Amino acid sequence: MDLIARIEAAATLLAPVIRRTPVVASRVLAERTGHEVWLKCENLQRTGSFKPRGAYNRIANLPEAERRRGVVAASAGNHAQGVAWAATSLGIESTVFMPVGAALPKLVATKAYGATVHQVGDTIDESLTEARDFAAHTGATLVHPFDHPDIVAGQATVALEILEQLPEVGTVIVPTGGGGLLAGVAAAFRILAPQVRVIGVQAADAAAWPASLAAGKPVRLEQMATMADGIAVGLPGEVPFDHIVESAPAIVTVDEDALSRALLLCMERAKLIVEPAGAAGVAALMSCLPEELELRGPVCAILSGGNIDPLLLTRVIGHGLSAAGRYLAARVTISDRPGSLSRLLAELGRTGASVLDVVHSRTGAWLAIDEVEVLLTLETRGPAHRDEVLGALADAGYAVRVQD
Repeated sequence: MDLIARIEAAATLLAPVIRRTPVVASRVLAERTGHEVWLKCENLQRTGSFKPRGAYNRIANLPEAERRRGVVAASAGNHAQGVAWAATSLGIESTVFMPVGAALPKLVATKAYGATVHQVGDTIDESLTEARDFAAHTGATLVHPFDHPDIVAGQATVALEILEQLPEVGTVIVPTGGGGLLAGVAAAFRILAPQVRVIGVQAADAAAWPASLAAGKPVRLEQMATMADGIAVGLPGEVPFDHIVESAPAIVTVDEDALSRALLLCMERAKLIVEPAGAAGVAALMSCLPEELELRGPVCAILSGGNIDPLLLTRVIGHGLSAAGRYLAARVTISDRPGSLSRLLAELGRTGASVLDVVHSRTGAWLAIDEVEVLLTLETRGPAHRDEVLGALADAGYAVRVQD
């Protein structure tokens, strides 16, 4: 079966069970880029990400003998939930290996979808090793998160929906980890709409694709560090690699500040809960120049997932506010005399900054006997206002140390 036939077969198979997720316009990103911008909301897909498309397509195509032996997977969350939901929907037993540090909501959800879950190792690679051993000993079929033709074909159905919903689309931006989603989307557009520019987006501190493409083969990263765990994949898949080489999408990277600001924008302006990995396309539109991205026509950024731990969400919101210049933490040294704190707060009041928190400290070795340090947490209106607040404090004679 050729690729487009495989993709169309996947679309037919998935139509009764997978949600046709909406596309919503983003005026703020349109103003930023000078292009019409739409968001493809796979964060609203079943289980909260695009992953069930590939997982269901893979499992549903298993021969009956393999179905009876069950399936096994390794994942930190989104693929785990996709496999658990798909297997249960098809009446098949599933086992999932997850890292010990997997987010609790994703762990609970995977169990709720019907999988037997084992927490093993500190990384996905370690969990994947255990899953492969389990498959070898039990005969269960390993459902890889991205490295199989049926997975790639299932993920490619996102592209078919985009073409139907936005027939004039000129650029599609895809969060990229192991490459299953990018490979499927890029291959579909290469065949059906080759004029569309496809851009993959990686987290800068977990970007395996640039080095792999330069080497002509998948190359493992030595280390990764990113909040975007959904695209933190150290070794691209061989099946996606071949499709991506043939389709030749562009690849860009975004830093952690961009990811957190993108997540914040999705919440505030689009009213959408998106995980850091899912916001990677938005991060690229916010942090890269339109000329750098070489945007064409209407732009569609895929929001690949919305499964985020509430505790991480709280931290990322704070990070995003700080990166956007709307959150300021500063240490201010004042005199340890009555009225000193009220004078400081009055000065802040004149700047229009909102005081969120105040903490006193008299224990710093750098403080004189008659000094106290005040740790202030302030809400500001943006970078310019943040600078105004710091300037006003400096002009008033205060020694200020800004906290990261």
